[in-house]
Amino acid sequence: MNETKNYSITKSGAVILEGGANRGVFTAGALDFLMEQEYYIPHVIGVSAGACNALDYVSRQIGRTRDCMIVTDEKNRYVNKNIKTIVEKKALLDMDMVFERYPYEIFPFDFDTYFASPQTCELVVTNCETGRAEYLDDRENKERLLAIGRASSSMPIACPMVEIDGNEYVDGGVADSIPIIRSLKTGHRKNVIILTRNFGYRKKEGTRGWELYVAAFRKYPNLVRALVNRAKHYNQVLECIEKWEEEGSVFVIRPEIPAVSRLEKDEEKLREFYQHGYDQMKANFEALQEFLKEE
Repeated sequence: MNETKNYSITKSGAVILEGGANRGVFTAGALDFLMEQEYYIPHVIGVSAGACNALDYVSRQIGRTRDCMIVTDEKNRYVNKNIKTIVEKKALLDMDMVFERYPYEIFPFDFDTYFASPQTCELVVTNCETGRAEYLDDRENKERLLAIGRASSSMPIACPMVEIDGNEYVDGGVADSIPIIRSLKTGHRKNVIILTRNFGYRKKEGTRGWELYVAAFRKYPNLVRALVNRAKHYNQVLECIEKWEEEGSVFVIRPEIPAVSRLEKDEEKLREFYQHGYDQMKANFEALQEFLKEE
């Protein structure tokens, strides 16, 4: 494991990584710049695609998330196009590809570095029974770690639920899309937040689509409730973040060009969004160091 440069980062520093499926390539660019500088923030919290970014940041694998999201070989893509495959696997996204073939064959994941890392990490998942967020990690069991990452990234309806320790889980973004409150409650006073949407973005609130959720998750009423209320909670957190950002109590990196779509396939657009994330972090790196410096 490479030694990190001494930037005197405060021990109460954390980085929070929003999801957004392929919009996470912006975050990948930002973190790749940090890794090139050997700059590792002590605590990492990742949600959905942000969980994938968190794994690769803690394992110190520059370019891995980018390569997983911008796949040039058609046979290695994770979006199922064949209707028969979608029906058989009950999934729009091939999570077996992402969390089995990618880490073990195509884009090998460095488990040893991850397990040995001094950084703490939490991957956000949503418990289907309670409808609440849980914050998980594993530093010994490869399969369980990948299951946690898979659960955090499993968009409801588009992907199957994931069983961990006898409980069913889905995408962490359902219950806690931007876990700044979690970070504060666990004692992290200096929070860097990497968002994948532009300033001022808000989700449309309302109960549209609730019939689909009820039909799909009839056995999990608390999950349905979380799904219906997701936009409202997300917008409330963004209001807080923008207020705290203005006050200087959080440090936010976000895109300043139009965000790509959740399932964007255009390689040129994805590479541009990745580079934008890299450039945004580079432009703000000095200010970020100042924000996170040891007091």
